[in-house]
Amino acid sequence: MKFKYVPVLAAVLLLGSSGCEKDFLDTKIDIYATPVTIATDRATLFSFANAFYASLPYGFTSLDNNLFAAASDEAQQTTVYNTNAQIFNQGGLNSNSIVMSSGSGTYKSLYDGIRAANFFLDYSKAWRSFIALNRDTVSDPTGYNKDKLFMGWYRGEAHIARAYYYSELAKRYGGVHLITQTLQQSDNIQVAKAGYDEVVNFIVSEVDKYKDSLQADWKTSSYSDQDGRFTQGAALAIKSRVLLYAASPLHNTTNDIEKWKAAAAAANDVIKLNHYSLDASYGAYFIANNTLTSSETIFAVRRPADNAPETRNYPISTPGGSSGVTPSHNLVSDYEYIGTPDAADPYKNRDPRLSASIVTNGSSWNGRTIDESAGGTDDMRKANTSKTGYYLKKFLTDNLNLVQGGTALHHWAIFRYAEILLNYAEAMNEAYGPDGLPSGYTLTARQALQMVRARASSSLPAVTITSVSAFRDVVKHERRIELAFEDHRYWDLLRWKDAETVLNQPIQGVSVTKSATGAFSYQVFNAATRVFKSSMYYYPFSQSEIVNSNGLLVQNPGY
Repeated sequence: MKFKYVPVLAAVLLLGSSGCEKDFLDTKIDIYATPVTIATDRATLFSFANAFYASLPYGFTSLDNNLFAAASDEAQQTTVYNTNAQIFNQGGLNSNSIVMSSGSGTYKSLYDGIRAANFFLDYSKAWRSFIALNRDTVSDPTGYNKDKLFMGWYRGEAHIARAYYYSELAKRYGGVHLITQTLQQSDNIQVAKAGYDEVVNFIVSEVDKYKDSLQADWKTSSYSDQDGRFTQGAALAIKSRVLLYAASPLHNTTNDIEKWKAAAAAANDVIKLNHYSLDASYGAYFIANNTLTSSETIFAVRRPADNAPETRNYPISTPGGSSGVTPSHNLVSDYEYIGTPDAADPYKNRDPRLSASIVTNGSSWNGRTIDESAGGTDDMRKANTSKTGYYLKKFLTDNLNLVQGGTALHHWAIFRYAEILLNYAEAMNEAYGPDGLPSGYTLTARQALQMVRARASSSLPAVTITSVSAFRDVVKHERRIELAFEDHRYWDLLRWKDAETVLNQPIQGVSVTKSATGAFSYQVFNAATRVFKSSMYYYPFSQSEIVNSNGLLVQNPGY
């Protein structure tokens, strides 16, 4: 591949509210800065120290400026047709797809983040002398020592940021180009694509080498205003996810147990920090500022208050709403019953994560009872109402006044403790069985899984199965429910090699009828067809990248 200079991003990205000079993730920087400028200007040095945070994917704008859920069997995009989601839904992913260059977490934006990290690492090698030129070490030793601490942390964070961006590229493309130095505009370097395992090994080595140079916890440190930067826990969480993916059937075709053991050990390293715990309330965790204050959050992307998620996903009958990403009955039907099913109300006595995540007919939302029957406020025959009979609830603030410009906070948790426990349960089961407990571990796969289920409800049925294969299915189910709409489902189906089965099934919805007595009844129907091709287990590289590589970049199979 032929790599040329890509400017470091010069946009404002408010992911946090303060820093070494306040606003530590305000990444306004001079893209024309030269090495000489950086070497003599402390403020510019710190600007470049923050720049590699600018490309962090923001899950609320992943696909069609909304959640990625509509690419999977979790949801159907309702109000916009000819969407990027349709490219996934109808097997249209190809090397010229617009989806490759739009939305959060694209090829270019991820390499922008990598270049920003490389740039900072290259030009901050002599940071001690840079700071000494701009700090009076005699009259201001406190400021000088603080700068030294921060530069040490920032350099570690740059390595971890680079590892994270490569993990996002690898899960999309498999093998990619490993670039670890800054390439200037005049450079014309041919770089061969690294294999998937080589990329994984690079990520793991970055985490292992630099995790101890990171702050353990910004919240409890003397620099709590820096909360939002990478920590030891975030670095280990990256490693946990990467090794779980590497151990999965898509990448581990021989089912090498050692890969599962490595994934289990990586998740165990996060657990052993004894720093994170499950939030008391599943539903409330995702609302407003709770995501940032909760001990469940390992790493989150921050934004100022807005109402975009509500505007895009409130029911169309709510003033200002657009229906947006509407959950599928495929997902709803997978929420377990607690106790006896109620024939008159199929949403009653269910896993409470259903009511925390999805607006169902007859439930209260936006200050009214949802009525999707003929003549009801949310009559499904009206234009742009839900095509599945459901609306999104997770992440959204109830009854926000969109007409009057009401806003709420929406922070995207990239890593949270529940995922780590589920990573652990899956890897431990594959390596040691549901109840195996090797030396150095304090939880079995079953115990970790039960912790997640118990937080949802103490009334959920106990998991009593003992076989590895049956327990595997339980873990898959639990990830589907616990991590719904959090940009895990599509990638889980890919890494499990389940996508060709699941994503070729139609998306189901429910039609709603109301009797003369006011009782609702429901009929399941196919709301949309879906097509998934075997080539789509990996993204294609864009045609322009293939051409520019002069034959070095080999397209992924099937494209």
